Amino acid sequence: MNIVQLSRFVLGFSWIYHGLFPKLLFLAPLELEMSGSIGLAESNTLWLIRFAGVSEVIFGILLLVFYKHVMLLYLNIAGFLALVVFVLIMTPHLMVEAFNPVTTNLPLIVLSLILIHEAKKGGSEST
Repeated sequence: MNIVQLSRFVLGFSWIYHGLFPKLLFLAPLELEMSGSIGLAESNTLWLIRFAGVSEVIFGILLLVFYKHVMLLYLNIAGFLALVVFVLIMTPHLMVEAFNPVTTNLPLIVLSLILIHEAKKGGSEST
């Protein structure tokens, strides 16, 4: 398996996994804490978590299929950066925990940059 396919699968798997397991199949207490920090009612927080889970699964599938689309990859990077900023503002104590948003999102951003580089090199820049 080459670096493009490996990057593609890791990125897609990460979004799908983080949508399915801590949000849709199981409700992780950490998800409740982070989403609850917005100040919504509990029912709205649960809806938000489920919506985020479905969105993440869909986005992961899109990345698996359309991994050569540079704009989708830039959106992916923006999403990872936005998640880090959200945690930093809403639940900053998580930034010093093991497997925090910096240590999990930074490698995924690097994989995104590899895919962008390869897409541009292959002439898929406008797709």
